[in-house]
Amino acid sequence: SQELVESGGGSVQAGGSLRLSCVTSGVTFGRYCLGWVRQAPGKEREHVVIYNGGDEVTYYTDSVKGRFTYSQDSEKNMFYLQMNNLKPEDTGMYYCAAGWGVSYCKPGRTLSYTGRGTQVTVSS
Repeated sequence: SQELVESGGGSVQAGGSLRLSCVTSGVTFGRYCLGWVRQAPGKEREHVVIYNGGDEVTYYTDSVKGRFTYSQDSEKNMFYLQMNNLKPEDTGMYYCAAGWGVSYCKPGRTLSYTGRGTQVTVSS
């Protein structure tokens, strides 16, 4: 079975940084579509980043481009989200996510497996 567990959330002031980590089990890097999604209070869940391990292409939502960076360590079965220059609108619950198959691994795809989330709060 697939399991994902996030860590690294917290409370920071605007302009600060956080690094989220996701430890996985049952996920074969290179065969799964990986990513981070977030949900702000009262809003729908949205993709932050999605990574196609087959093509090694990373897609970021426009609002985080240039500020957030996806990375992974397949030997440790972990992937990360480095978040810099955080803004209050980045506040929300962040979930790491994975979906089997990389034939369609682009924004808009629903990733079937997610963790329980880690809270990120950015104050102005």
